[in-house]
Order: sequence, then C-alpha cells, then structure tokens
Amino acid sequence: MSRKPLALIAFLFLLVGCHQTSTPSSSKYPEKTFPVRGRIISTDATHVTLDHEAVPGFMEAMTMPYKLKDPSIINELHPGDRITAKIVVQQDAAGFRDPELDDVVVIAQARPDYKPEIQYHVPQPGDAVPDVKLLNQSNHTIHLSQFKGKVVLITFIYTRCPLADFCPRMSRNFADIDKALASDPALYDQTHLLSISFDPAYDTPKVLRTYGGTYTGRFAKETFTHWDFAAPTEKDLAALTQFFNVGVTGTDPKSITHSLSTVMIGKDGKIAAWYPTNDWDPKEVVNEIKSSAAKS
Repeated sequence: MSRKPLALIAFLFLLVGCHQTSTPSSSKYPEKTFPVRGRIISTDATHVTLDHEAVPGFMEAMTMPYKLKDPSIINELHPGDRITAKIVVQQDAAGFRDPELDDVVVIAQARPDYKPEIQYHVPQPGDAVPDVKLLNQSNHTIHLSQFKGKVVLITFIYTRCPLADFCPRMSRNFADIDKALASDPALYDQTHLLSISFDPAYDTPKVLRTYGGTYTGRFAKETFTHWDFAAPTEKDLAALTQFFNVGVTGTDPKSITHSLSTVMIGKDGKIAAWYPTNDWDPKEVVNEIKSSAAKS
C-alpha cells in the first residue's frame, strides 16, 4: 500500500487547522465514523500517530496523527501497539474535518510490561481452532469440529452493519465464492462457508435466515447446506472474537466499531490462511481453497 510522506501529512493538517480557525468554535457539523486498524508510531499527551490500513470512504493507507477523543487513555497506548478504533469526523460542504480517535482497542501490545485488559490472538497458519458452539439460522446448534475434513471459510459480520465496505462486502464476497465453488460439485462437497455474527442479541436465527437468504439470492428457498449463518452465545462471544482477532466495541448498531477477520480452516481443523482486511479478492481465495482442499 502506498504511504504519503509525513511532511505532506503535516502540511495537510496545517491546512485543516487554518480552516478550523475560520469557523466559530461553537459550530457543529454532522458526525461520521469510520473503523480503522493500524500500528501506533508515537504518542504525546493528546495525540497518537498511527500507521493505518486503508479506511474505505475516508482515506488511503497512510501514517498520520490523530487527536484522542478521550486523552485519559494515553498511558495505555505505546509505540508499536496495534489497535482498532473508530475515526470520528465532522462533515461539511468542504469535506471531513476534526478527525478524532474513539473506542480504541489494543489488539497486540508492543511493551512487555503492559498487559491490556483484553488479549487478542493473531491467527497464524497451523493454529488449532477451538471447537466453537454456535446457533445457526435454522435454530440448530453447530460446532466447528463437525466440519473437520472440509475446508471451511469463516468471516465475521453483523446484519445491521451500515458500512457497505465492511460486513455487506464480506457477505457479497462469500456469495461470489459460494457460486464459484458450486460450479465444481466435488470441490463444493469438500468445503463449507460460515458467517458468524458478533451481535447475537439481535441476530437471532430468524434474522440470520432472512439475511442469509438475501445474499445467496434464494431467499426463503435457501437450504443452507453449504453456507451457515450463525452466532455464539453472549457468554462465548468475547472468547470467540478474541481468538479470531475481531475487535468489537459499542452496542448501538449505528456505532458498533469492529475490525474484519476472515479465516480459512484446513481439513485438519487448523488455520490455513487469515485475511484481516477487506481488500482480498474472492477469486484468489477460491484458488487458495482449491489448493487446501487438494491436500490430504
């Protein structure tokens, strides 16, 4: 991914600062939020400089400073830490202004003597996957272990996600993969797709059935034999999201901030590949599924 020079970023921020001074401080513009994921480069009393991935709809991947909405958390953040967060911006006719970071979650620490409240596991090829219990769209309890012997592709979503480039994009990608695999009956029989919701309170079996049928295009006729939509219990949710490195903050459907995580599990029940962003190509993943399925 391309990165803009820090000098240019500093200049852009000077322009933003000038724009701010021309507007009374009491002015209030509509707020917009964007999920972000990146590595902290440096900190000061009120800001962190973040080397972050592309933020669809906001900006490309780059390194730039952000003001913390809650500066009191600065002592919990260190250079080298990997975080997920929410970028909160105001939007006027000229574009976005006053970016701030909120709902910051440390998903990988850099300083050995600092232990965050939540520890996230970064999926690695060869990692054994826990036998997660889930309730699917048919109100049946399923376990990851029941798919051993098949290549399983898992992604994490919630049905009320308003960001087209996040959960909806993952579901569209899975729909493309489902159709591609269906063109090869032998391969289809060796694979399974699983979309897991991290919003179990709302995403009941009935909701997941409707959502899933919409993305497969078969609506009420969908049998869900190859693609399950399921959710863990509230009790199991934290352990599940932490193992698969899904940072989730907030409970309001309009303000849930979450990272992305798509995982391919091999026939042996171990992680074969991990896709932590939204920029993976369904065609390339299908090819990787074929390679994994060809292994004994």
